[in-house]
Amino acid sequence: MSKYFPPSELIINEDGSAFHIHLRPEQLADRVILVGDPGRVTTVASHFEKKECEVSSREFHSITGQYQGKRITVLSTGIGCDNIDIVMNELDALANIDFNERTEKPEHRTLSIVRIGTCGGIQPYTPVGTFIASVKSIGFDGLLNYYAGRNNVCDLQMEDLFKQHMNWNPLKGAPYVSIANADLINQIAGDEMVRGYTIACGGFYGPQGRELRIPLADPEQNQKVFTFEYDGMHVCNFEMESSALAGLASLLGHRAMTCCMVIASRYAKEMNTEYKNTIDTLIKLVLDRI
Repeated sequence: MSKYFPPSELIINEDGSAFHIHLRPEQLADRVILVGDPGRVTTVASHFEKKECEVSSREFHSITGQYQGKRITVLSTGIGCDNIDIVMNELDALANIDFNERTEKPEHRTLSIVRIGTCGGIQPYTPVGTFIASVKSIGFDGLLNYYAGRNNVCDLQMEDLFKQHMNWNPLKGAPYVSIANADLINQIAGDEMVRGYTIACGGFYGPQGRELRIPLADPEQNQKVFTFEYDGMHVCNFEMESSALAGLASLLGHRAMTCCMVIASRYAKEMNTEYKNTIDTLIKLVLDRI
């Protein structure tokens, strides 16, 4: 018997849409592009030949349309892994739960999800303007630890070695290492993207080693991150969503990855505040390959 999802757990709006993102099941394409900034949805969709629908609710702005014969949904998530928790669960619900019966559909529908973001590069080979594909993401946010099966979709050896290398403070909560879909990485990244590990932080300042008026609990955190190596690869960048996306997608049976453009070099201490003028190159690359 199919599992029943009561109204308090699966919240459906009066128009039949998912509670936060306000999309209805028929409005969701199999190919999904996620962005943080609601304004960037319009930038992505400007390349569409046809727009089917456009929906906005809070930070969740979506457009579904056609690009070179491909049906694509582009959706903004806002900032942080907590918002990815909302978006991934509601996208999966749209794909795999019958909203009329409130039961799981008999056949699983797999989504291909690519997040296009911005990040801080932390290696000398990731200067401003570099495109980075997150092969694995180390989650400082702890989100995946709330879900059963997290050990089955994480690199547990890498987690242990990272905690040893960092002399990890348990007060921060356990970091987890989620793994992006390898086939999707190969499909999207090509030769234009640096492949490496990503730290997904629970904040923009202290969790990323930025110190303003509050001293850091571990002033050496970033230096330790810079020098961590596993399986011949290093941590390339900081951002705030990739770990939750890869982890939840794996648990739910979807393909997902994150690719980012470096707008701040933490290594060279440089920043590009005009990145919105150049990120369209990365957007076009993803649209062509998704």
